[in-house]
Amino acid sequence: MNTALVIAAHPDDEVLGCGATMARLAAEGWDVHVLIVAEGATSRSATRNPALHEGELSDLANCAAAANRILGSASLKLHSLPDNRMDGVNLLDVVKLVEAEIDCRKPRLVFTHHAGDLNIDHRILHDAVIAACRPQPRHPVKNLLFFEVPSSTEWRPPASGLVFAPNYFYDVTGYMVQKLDALRAYGPEMRSFPHPRSLEAAEHLARWRGATVGCSAAEAFMLGRSII
Repeated sequence: MNTALVIAAHPDDEVLGCGATMARLAAEGWDVHVLIVAEGATSRSATRNPALHEGELSDLANCAAAANRILGSASLKLHSLPDNRMDGVNLLDVVKLVEAEIDCRKPRLVFTHHAGDLNIDHRILHDAVIAACRPQPRHPVKNLLFFEVPSSTEWRPPASGLVFAPNYFYDVTGYMVQKLDALRAYGPEMRSFPHPRSLEAAEHLARWRGATVGCSAAEAFMLGRSII
């Protein structure tokens, strides 16, 4: 059985970044597992107090479960690292979370965030995944891909950091309905167009990425490593 693992910082990142690809892989018989490490809500308050956001966090977990059912995910695991405060967590602790899931799932293919994202949690998780996927003998991960997340990846000005320059694409022409339905499941997290985290913007991006490689819709990635 082919196994893929999507490692995302916050609920909805997995759908924005590679939701249609997840649906395609699941339809092709892959086991697609999802690990989300941060809780995704408490940064909206001046100080972190999860108790103040208990209802919101519960609703967000339900949204994540619904979205991943739509995409056909084999499993979803939610951790509760502090939202937009992962720079206050020891990197080794994040690495160990990722390593534990890799040990459990033994994925051949891993998706995670691009190193140049504006969001601090995305960047820290990227580094943790790189550390957890270092190519030691008999390590299961053979392919490592970095996705873009609207309202983070493109908000990093090109002159200030690493540019997302995709060189690996999945044709997702037949899977955009599932991606958009999964984003609708995350309704409270979505915004109105022309915000980049809107249904319209997500579809426009997929259509543009597809047009650049000769198909109707695509999700774009940067290849971190491929071992054949």
